[in-house]
Amino acid sequence: MPDSGTSTLFDDLREAVTAPDLTQAEALQLCRSGTLLRAMMLVIVVLGVGLMFDARSLTTWLGELSSAAAVAVPATLLWVLMACGARHLIAKTAPMVQVAAASALGAVAALALWWPMASVGMAPAHSTHAIAPALTGALLAALIFQSERWRQRARLPAAAAARLADLQTRIRPHFLFNTLNTAITLVQLDPKRAEEVLEDLSDLFRAALGALDQDTTVGAEIELSRRYLAIEQLRFGRRLDVEWDLDPHAAAAKLPPLALQPLIENAVRHGIEPADKGGTIEIRTRRRRDRVLISVTNTVARGPSKPGHGIGIASVRERLRLMHDLDADFRSGLTEDGRYRVSIGLPC
Repeated sequence: MPDSGTSTLFDDLREAVTAPDLTQAEALQLCRSGTLLRAMMLVIVVLGVGLMFDARSLTTWLGELSSAAAVAVPATLLWVLMACGARHLIAKTAPMVQVAAASALGAVAALALWWPMASVGMAPAHSTHAIAPALTGALLAALIFQSERWRQRARLPAAAAARLADLQTRIRPHFLFNTLNTAITLVQLDPKRAEEVLEDLSDLFRAALGALDQDTTVGAEIELSRRYLAIEQLRFGRRLDVEWDLDPHAAAAKLPPLALQPLIENAVRHGIEPADKGGTIEIRTRRRRDRVLISVTNTVARGPSKPGHGIGIASVRERLRLMHDLDADFRSGLTEDGRYRVSIGLPC
């Protein structure tokens, strides 16, 4: 019989690919900066193209576009804020009702910005009646809402591919064999320590084969990484020096499951294992206002190291993008002092 954890993983992948519809407004992630940025760009482009049909010159078109943008840009921001605040109510309705609700909020947002300008004679020349900005706001809101839904659907195959790639990085045969050999050696020398190693290994594989759709936290990922490094410490001994610099206020930030351990495993494989004298791995977390910063830094071996495929880092980067969109920041490369660092920035 197949392993239940593996079956659960592939069931999750199949459901992700065959999901029939996105009926939850929350799934559209309306409260993120990426949504606001795409909405602003879409509104400006649509207005710009529409105003081209009546513009007699480039100067006239730029003037009309700037006048329309004076209403459209703050109205778009207001719509995103209202849609974000009402997302829990919108999520309880049918898909068509969701679009209608988004359109109604768009009309309200457009009128809320147009009316004060019209009262002082500053309204755009093409919107002398309230019906024009109301319909424009409603149509643009519906277009933005639907485009976010289409974008979410298009991301489902990418999410499945990222999960498959992640599965390839999670179960490394050499790590499993080395750990089992270490446990076998410890059975006679230190049975209690051998039991602890097998418990740590069990926890790692339980997380690796667990449900990928359940978000985890920085604190949970740190604890899992400690277990992984405890196993590797038995193999490398003094060659592996680990420095922890952790901010307790960063522990609650959301992460995809098993996002940190593959980065630390890469640091061990490419920074510690090929070095005769070993090296140092530094794991650091910090909270800065509404952002959490995570870094994994390792010394680099002077001699040749095993070439990597980049699957682990690519998988973590992709899953962070799928979870946090443009709010996540992922960087990797050599530092000025010759060490290799992977840095992650997350919203709280």
